[in-house]
Amino acid sequence: MAFQLQGGALCAGPVSLARIAEAVGTPTYVYSADGISAQYRRLEAAFAEVPAEICYAVKANSNLGVLRLMNELGAGFDIVSGGELQRVVAAGALPETVVFSGVGKSEAEINLGLKLGIRCFNVESAAELQRIARQAERLHRIAPVALRVNPDVDARTHPYIATGLKENKFGVEASEAAELLVEAERHPWLEASGLACHIGSQVERVGPYLEALDRLLDLLDQLEASGIELGHIDIGGGFGVTYQDETPFEPRELATAAKARLNGRPQTLVLEPGRFLTANAGVLLTRVEYLKPGKKDSQHSFAVVDAAMNDLLRPALYQSWHRVERVLPAGDDALTACWDIVGPICESGDFLARQRELALAPGDLLAVRSAGAYGMAQSSNYNARGRPAEVLVEGDRFRVVRRREHINDQLALERIDADG
Repeated sequence: MAFQLQGGALCAGPVSLARIAEAVGTPTYVYSADGISAQYRRLEAAFAEVPAEICYAVKANSNLGVLRLMNELGAGFDIVSGGELQRVVAAGALPETVVFSGVGKSEAEINLGLKLGIRCFNVESAAELQRIARQAERLHRIAPVALRVNPDVDARTHPYIATGLKENKFGVEASEAAELLVEAERHPWLEASGLACHIGSQVERVGPYLEALDRLLDLLDQLEASGIELGHIDIGGGFGVTYQDETPFEPRELATAAKARLNGRPQTLVLEPGRFLTANAGVLLTRVEYLKPGKKDSQHSFAVVDAAMNDLLRPALYQSWHRVERVLPAGDDALTACWDIVGPICESGDFLARQRELALAPGDLLAVRSAGAYGMAQSSNYNARGRPAEVLVEGDRFRVVRRREHINDQLALERIDADG
């Protein structure tokens, strides 16, 4: 595990989280490089007998320190914006390791990908393919494209993070994908390179992946019969992790089944994990500001902390469950109750956890677990709050990989005078 108790104190490896909080303040995200690396090696080992490539989904956690680590581990990258592409390059990765996904690529983003020479665009509509073709011809750059197929597979996950059903905005139907790939193959400035799909996030069963893969392979057979040879099959990411009591599938189970279905085909299998690699390798440190014990006629006791929904949106947005625990043992003044852990933002939905039995006192340091994915990435400046600092623990050392935001960072982007 990335975080464990040592002598009663919660630590990242040998580094005490209390020591980090003392040096950096709160709220602060802390990531374990060892935890991320272990998950990457676990996935890599599972697919050792399959021609597979891991492209980290940058949207899960786009901190430059994390991206640099992924690059050192040998990952490629799955991006959904020009900003993410620039982050990947800034972290030292090669553009040719990048797959560009997303339904709304602008001309500027397409041009950036073409000029830098990314691995491929995952195309999600006929209109997008036409736009890429126009820009490729204008820039005299060959555009490698893969068609994202909407397999109409139910991943049985939260509706906000299901992406593979017909009613979702992502991808095209298989019949349209075949037509578009034929069109791409014939275009002088396009190169048909692969098929792709993505069925959702926090998927806990192998079955939906295999159903989607079967549909891609059927389409691949049709294309090969037409003389079109593709280089890769991208089955996306979304592999589930444990937040509370979930029991997600083992990667080796998917790898074994995928190997049997591929049956010696020459195509590379592309994986796009994000949450799987970073979620449980991160915590959000927060400190208790006030306690509001419930009265006899109240069902709720509130622990008001210095982190809020602008720092970690998942509980308010998805009703997601995150484990919350003390970083240090409770003192004699701690009050044991079933607490709602809430922030200072003026919204009733501003909570990090509900109904958690903890012994707490003002000033106590808490760790919100499994916060390494879609935590800082979804943060905002709501209520004019500065976003948290980010810390990366590597071995027995830690370093700030993103400083805490201050109000001057926000004000610097605005002006109140009428000139200019």
